[in-house]
Amino acid sequence: MPVPRELLKKHDDISKMIVDYCQKYLNKEYEEICLRALEQLCCKRPCPLRTGRVRTWAAGIIYAIGSINFIFDKDQPIHMSSKELTIPLGVGVPTASSKSTIIKKALKINYYQVEWSLSSVIENNLLLWMVSKNGRTYDARTFSAEAQKRYFEKGLIPYVMTDKNKKS
Repeated sequence: MPVPRELLKKHDDISKMIVDYCQKYLNKEYEEICLRALEQLCCKRPCPLRTGRVRTWAAGIIYAIGSINFIFDKDQPIHMSSKELTIPLGVGVPTASSKSTIIKKALKINYYQVEWSLSSVIENNLLLWMVSKNGRTYDARTFSAEAQKRYFEKGLIPYVMTDKNKKS
């Protein structure tokens, strides 16, 4: 997706902040997802990035992606408090949270979308695996590979789990 010319400088500045932050505090997967979100935001009409400071948008993107990947949950391999997340960016929690809300709305980011999920979080995100069958809701991770394949082909689950990585 090509970034509009008038947003290239802002895109590059935000991108640099995201890359630096992810290399220091998160990981490559977070970096890739955050940069994808930035690129998609730049191409939105109207583009929310036209106004506001670079650091607040970088913080908002990282906060949005982190929050839907359970970064605030201490049981996750990569976790931190909202304050720990925002301090290195020089932005307050309310500001980052506010930008995060704008970003999630603009890109329709939520817990039900694999596109914004870390691969390490997908298997344990129950919301990505819930399917309806005969009017009842089930965890598709408990289904046979054949049944999972049918739900995967319909785009209802992220992938077909093998017996090796299937939850007991």
